[in-house]
Amino acid sequence: MKIQHQSDCKGYSGSGFINTLQKRIREVVIPYQYEVLNDRIEGIERSHAILNFINAGKQLNGDINHDGFYGMVFQDSDVAKWLEAASYSLIVHPDSDLEARIDEVIDIVVGAQDEDGYLNTYYTVKDKDKRWSNLLEGHELYCSGHMIEASVAYFEATGKDKLLNAMKKNADHIYDYFITQKHPGYPGHPEIELALLKLYRATKEHKYLELSKHFIDIRGVDPLYFENEANDRSWSVWGSDGKDVVYNQAIKPVRQQKDAMGHSVRAVYLYTAMADLASETEDAELIEACKRLWNSIVQKRMYVTGAIGSTVLGEAFTVDYNLPNDTTYGETCASIGLMYFASRMLENEVKGEYSDVMELAFYNTVLAGMQLDGKRFFYVNPLEVIPGVSGLASTHKHTLSQRPAWYACACCPPNVARTISSIAKYAYGESNNVFYCHMFVDGTKTFSNGMTISCKTDYPYDLNIEYKVIQGNGNLAVHIPGWSLENYSVTQNGQTLILDMVDGYVYLEVREGDTISISLDSSIKRIYCSGNVASNTGMVAIKRGPLIYCAEGVDNNGDVLSLFIKEDGDAKVSSNKDELLDGSVSLEIDGYRIISSGDLYSDKKPYKKPCKIKMVPYYVWGNRGENQMRVWMPER
Repeated sequence: MKIQHQSDCKGYSGSGFINTLQKRIREVVIPYQYEVLNDRIEGIERSHAILNFINAGKQLNGDINHDGFYGMVFQDSDVAKWLEAASYSLIVHPDSDLEARIDEVIDIVVGAQDEDGYLNTYYTVKDKDKRWSNLLEGHELYCSGHMIEASVAYFEATGKDKLLNAMKKNADHIYDYFITQKHPGYPGHPEIELALLKLYRATKEHKYLELSKHFIDIRGVDPLYFENEANDRSWSVWGSDGKDVVYNQAIKPVRQQKDAMGHSVRAVYLYTAMADLASETEDAELIEACKRLWNSIVQKRMYVTGAIGSTVLGEAFTVDYNLPNDTTYGETCASIGLMYFASRMLENEVKGEYSDVMELAFYNTVLAGMQLDGKRFFYVNPLEVIPGVSGLASTHKHTLSQRPAWYACACCPPNVARTISSIAKYAYGESNNVFYCHMFVDGTKTFSNGMTISCKTDYPYDLNIEYKVIQGNGNLAVHIPGWSLENYSVTQNGQTLILDMVDGYVYLEVREGDTISISLDSSIKRIYCSGNVASNTGMVAIKRGPLIYCAEGVDNNGDVLSLFIKEDGDAKVSSNKDELLDGSVSLEIDGYRIISSGDLYSDKKPYKKPCKIKMVPYYVWGNRGENQMRVWMPER
């Protein structure tokens, strides 16, 4: 049984920091990405994603007068995530023109669906006979999963069910193939598992829950499945290794797994579905597996920014405490998936540690994945960048110092858009007469029973939050972040309350007209790393509120490598917001610059010169041209 339900986006109206982000998604990102998907922007990676659907429709109608399929095998998913982002944007900000554009895209997508429900442009255009024969690489189930999510989001936004019905037909086709006909196999890239659970809740049709459970339970039962599948066919998409059961999270059944391993995005999408299924079916064994995997990530395999995935080789987790800063992979999609995992864990047990990680990932790595202008994106999110090495050295080619405008593999840009547009889903939850505030987002929210609250805050820079109960009565549960547990206050109608803390939440009985004020710790904190992480020996990271800070060369005479933070020095918040960096707030830290001889090696001892180190929020780095960047700084 769900302890609490993830909220939906309906009834939420944003303002403040979150509204600025959602407005940028609505006014810039969604239109920009639509143009990209239609190949209308010169000088960037070609997408062809919309044309793939048009061409698939032509192929099904016997018209072979088209230019074929172009792009990655999972190119369909870019359209699906755009549809989902646009749908959630409609909920927050109705827009008839955008709705009409979505309807046009849906008509194109549905026109590419075969009579039996199959929907995938790669195989429809390129080779129909190869369907379902390459689950390892084919991404058919992955693409279906993302389009299912889009269909549910658009139905939630508008009540229109054209895409929903198409994806029900597609899910029925998949059910028939894997359940009724009993074909073996499971997704190479998990995603459909979590999507089917959304479809189940939207339609109340139990077979979608059954199909999700099937894919979760069968995974790893036959670890050799992908190897045998590869041996049975004479073709490949890109030569993936079916023997790599670690990469594919197939080393053993999921209920027996204990270490987060393999491709990090695939992992957290799978774990999200596991946690969601556990809450739907009251599966104690499955939730225990989720807890083990959660602890593996956050206690031993997660960066201080909420990034996950330590290596470019397989975009993957490696081993405990292997967290290099300059060769981090830290895919934006992986931190988005970590947010999803945290949100679903909150359905099983309301604990602040899940909200803490959800907040950490969002305000740091997820937001860093998008340029402040909304038109450039990071796929990889390193914690240290040195121009001349990053992006150039063979070991660092993936760690770019500037965000590209698009990618051949463009999974991250629309993923950021759909996450920001749907932030209310992660910020709020409810159960019976308890209403949960997991994250602080400025705006108003109406819950399912009609209770409406407003949240007023300049979070994440001003760490004071005020809730007003506009309508209704109930019990409000507010998450107090872990970084503030030793220093916070709560008042109700001006009276200071002494409340018991329950797993990182305070619970208040509220009535219409009540005002609840929360003050969080606004101090600048120094974060130290486990001695097991070799790359962070003698280093310190700087954090204020939910934000991790970094030093950029542009603020520090072009050089951050020679900077040391003074062990007993002062740190202060800048008195002015940096309008060049979207109104963000910088910090000034006492430090030293180490002056050396300049030789590669020298017997002359370097000397230190006192200086002030300017640091900016990690999510805004890389917005002022190419320069050095560092999160972890030496301290002496």
